[in-house]
Amino acid sequence: MEVAFELALSAHLEAATDWVLARQLGAAVDNPGARVMDIVGVVPTDAVQDRAAITSETIPPLAVESDAGVGEAVPVADAMDCGPEYAESVAERAAEIGFFERERRGGRTYVRRTARYPDWAGSLIGIENKPDLGRPGDLDFQLRFDVALSLFDELWLATESYVTGAHLNRIPDAVGVWRFDPGTGERELVREATPLAVDDPGVELRAEEPLRTDVSIVDADAKARQRRRIAERVWGKGWRPTEYPDCANCTATENGVPHCSFHDRLIAPGSDCSTDCPGYEADEAPAVDPEELREKRTTWVRDPAGVAREQAGLDQF
Repeated sequence: MEVAFELALSAHLEAATDWVLARQLGAAVDNPGARVMDIVGVVPTDAVQDRAAITSETIPPLAVESDAGVGEAVPVADAMDCGPEYAESVAERAAEIGFFERERRGGRTYVRRTARYPDWAGSLIGIENKPDLGRPGDLDFQLRFDVALSLFDELWLATESYVTGAHLNRIPDAVGVWRFDPGTGERELVREATPLAVDDPGVELRAEEPLRTDVSIVDADAKARQRRRIAERVWGKGWRPTEYPDCANCTATENGVPHCSFHDRLIAPGSDCSTDCPGYEADEAPAVDPEELREKRTTWVRDPAGVAREQAGLDQF
């Protein structure tokens, strides 16, 4: 049910805001994988059209962070802070999606950017989904982790439950709260979020014991780098399922959220559906094109013309 709630909220936010959205993204810095944010929204700047013109894919982080510019090509091994073999693979991927141009000189690979990387990502919004506050799980630790690290400009808790004063007292004051009904698409503001200090160093919680908490101090540069990486991942990933159940009872809403007519509710394809379901009837999956829907409803462009330039000697491999 939680994933279906997540899909419904993503559809609602896409329609109600200008955010670029994705689900299930890493939200830690020092210990990757220690925290996954349910939904991330990137508030785009006016430069988002420049980003859309480059590629619909996620640009490799090391390519964005590299010393390669748009002028004179530089050796790929000098451009990126990693081993030479990995640098070559990053450069190859960046060239495939149109962010790098490559050439060979004397047996070495040289790279240049096809365009300056635009400052397209404004605020980052982190949303933790907990439809049933009666089953909070690790909610307390997760939200304290997020506030202490302050990787997102705003943090929100989205729930379907009625929110009591006792609930609010257990949620960090900086976290905003929405009550969302996935059936009607109505979103109620329960408490406003407080902007976080994203430009300051953060504290990443590692482990907690009754008398001890292990932490890492994350400097401002590391946070800025991770914020940019998260925004890039949002751009390339999106939030819609890539596959829909091959069941006669499965349809999709106009926003691309799977719906089961047998159970009469929104569903999560990966967890709610199987051939063991009593309502399963083999049939073709709904004809949904997630990328087409995303392009129609957001600033993301499915197949941009690209910004690569024609120059003699480039891409001769």
